[in-house]
Amino acid sequence: MTRRWFAIPLWLRVLGGLLAGVLTGLFSPAAIPWIGFVGELFVRLIRMLVVPIVFVSIASGVTALADPRRLGSVGGRTVLLFAFTTACAVSIGMALGLLIGPGTGAALGKAMPHALEEAKSLHDQLIGIVPVNIVQSLAEGDMLAIIFFAMLFGCGVILAGDEARPMANMLQSASRVLFHLVRLVMEITPFGVLALIAKAVADNGIAVFANIGWLALCVLLGVIVQILLVHLPLIRLVARLSIRRFFHAAVDPLLVAFSTASSAATLPVALRVAQEELQLDPAIASTVLPIGASIGKDGTAMYVGLLSIFALQALGVHPDSTMLGIMLLTGALAAFGTAPIPSASLFMLAAVLSAVGISPEQTALVVGFVLPFDRLLDMTRTIASASANLAVTTAVARNDTRSNQLAFPQ
Repeated sequence: MTRRWFAIPLWLRVLGGLLAGVLTGLFSPAAIPWIGFVGELFVRLIRMLVVPIVFVSIASGVTALADPRRLGSVGGRTVLLFAFTTACAVSIGMALGLLIGPGTGAALGKAMPHALEEAKSLHDQLIGIVPVNIVQSLAEGDMLAIIFFAMLFGCGVILAGDEARPMANMLQSASRVLFHLVRLVMEITPFGVLALIAKAVADNGIAVFANIGWLALCVLLGVIVQILLVHLPLIRLVARLSIRRFFHAAVDPLLVAFSTASSAATLPVALRVAQEELQLDPAIASTVLPIGASIGKDGTAMYVGLLSIFALQALGVHPDSTMLGIMLLTGALAAFGTAPIPSASLFMLAAVLSAVGISPEQTALVVGFVLPFDRLLDMTRTIASASANLAVTTAVARNDTRSNQLAFPQ
């Protein structure tokens, strides 16, 4: 029986857990307290792995590249591609909001204001990339600071040459250990998904979207449009890879993204898929994917753009072209600095709305209206972020491989 279970592909087991979770949430909500701990345990295991994977995989990936010029080329292309997909995502979210008008007539008066974290300025976001105390950054999970230090650490290992060979070997060994640890943890994914989905459905129900259905429709359409118009051309035209092959391999990370609503939680399985199924260069995959988990937030960007328009419509504000331009710019920057955890994008709304004159009190009212429904919306939009991360990584890796083949013909 155990052999039969493990013979089933992981994505099928995850899908079964998802369906079982929906049925449990609908028909046996009393069971939620008994199985809820499984979902919490799954999320804690995933988050336990994120920080060490980000640091070790980036540092080891940099040392594996062994050429600072190549690292600069890979890093530059990665940031440019993510900037492009993020800008497209914000534009798509805003366009759908203007076209469908999900916030028109929203009864914000019935919502309780929700306390918001103070939005960081652009200056603070840029300065915060350089950590004052890397130990504190590791403990707090400050991803941009961890990525910056890991890349510097890897460059230091390269520049140290033969003297640092033991450190390079240790990083490579640690990367392999974490890779196998991830495979072990991912075996409980079906049970974690069952528990998480059951709780979400029991708390909100299926009919809960009746009052916020237009916003949910826009989120779903935004994810679909972003994948069809941005990610598919990137895969087919830039990476020159079969779309069918890509999405057949991407099923596992996309399901994990949907079930956990965390782009960071998809990182372990995305690393495995990139190396084993897409056969990308491990050095590039282990460098680009963690960077993408921090800045590749297409789902967040699309949602921030959409929710900004939703908020203006609900508040009776008619945006002009200048306001739309400011929202596009600040939405993209806010998405880049959003933590890769569930519902984080909802609280970045203050950064966008404050730039166009909306008070914190009004923003809090919008957040209070959307927050009860945000879990399932977050699960949906995280798919776009996971898809963007894997698509950009594939494009960067395959273009780097072709460039090397042209530069160094066999």
